[in-house]
Amino acid sequence: MAITRINIGPVHPSTHGVARLVVDLDGDTIVNVEPHIGYLHRGVEKLVENRMYMQSPPYMEKIDYVAPMAVDELYVATVEKALNVEVSEKAAYARIILLELQRIASHLFFIGSVTNDLGQSFTGFMWGFMDRDKILKLLENATGQRMFYVNMRLGGINREFPQDFEYQTKEFLDYLEKRLKDYENFIEKNPIFIQRMKGIGVLNIDDAINLGVTGHVLRASGVKYDVRKNNTYYKYSELNFHTKILSDGDNLSRFRIRMMEIRESIRLIRDSFYKIQKADGSMIGMPVKLFSPKPTNKISIVNRELPRGEGLMYMVADDKKPYRLSIRAPTFINLAALNKIAKGHKLADLFSIFGTLDMVMADVDR
Repeated sequence: MAITRINIGPVHPSTHGVARLVVDLDGDTIVNVEPHIGYLHRGVEKLVENRMYMQSPPYMEKIDYVAPMAVDELYVATVEKALNVEVSEKAAYARIILLELQRIASHLFFIGSVTNDLGQSFTGFMWGFMDRDKILKLLENATGQRMFYVNMRLGGINREFPQDFEYQTKEFLDYLEKRLKDYENFIEKNPIFIQRMKGIGVLNIDDAINLGVTGHVLRASGVKYDVRKNNTYYKYSELNFHTKILSDGDNLSRFRIRMMEIRESIRLIRDSFYKIQKADGSMIGMPVKLFSPKPTNKISIVNRELPRGEGLMYMVADDKKPYRLSIRAPTFINLAALNKIAKGHKLADLFSIFGTLDMVMADVDR
């Protein structure tokens, strides 16, 4: 057996950022894949240790630039736990609405990227990005920023929703529900798409658990785990939604889980708008101050169901700023499954496998 070694990246268009994959091939069959990371490492965890608590959210949003608000909220929630700051009922529902909109935007980015990775259809790519842009406009209306929002404040968010925000959001959700049928008819009913995805990159349930993967990668392999359900926070326990799972663990399952999760996010947003009308308190959080109250809890650990899986922050709190901060990024862990599920497939399948893991390299490297 003659082994050929090739480099893919670190600037290949289908590596979702500056990843380098060193691939060993027997002909065009993958024998081994070794990811090389670190090209986008900015040392965010160390930067945070040298700044006041609420100076750091802008750094957090650069970790996952596809779903920046989700990482921002994870950090602010960690600070809130350290400082013992309560989130009002109204602010909790407001955060759920914004975070689920961000989740849908991230999933639409995933759908467009995967169809582009297959080299099959530029239409799916454009659809995903055009519909995502509608959400970016909604979030811009709510936060004042188009991409990096920095709108989480201790105890709430930075400002009340605009008067037309609920109406515009519900109008978009009605549109998106119908639009998802177009995605399914155009993408999933394409026999070439099914051939390229079904049975490719299979991660069985035992390997998924042993590798520690989370999010859609874990749920596509049959594990019913979602932080919003299993370690619930805010008002998720009072909302009617279900953890979606599939059992095949292949590319197609990871793709379909995303479609199913978009529908669940739509339901969560609608329920939250209904409940926020009767919720107590204000959604406005504390103004940003350089000097925060002294921490009540020396150790603060918070986990969240980010769009790409379970994110966790571990903070050792100090008087004015974090003494230590460590981040468990979901895509860093999910990348560990790449070699396992790519072996034995053709080189052409590597890009769809990598794409369905939903990599954002800034989240891997931090």
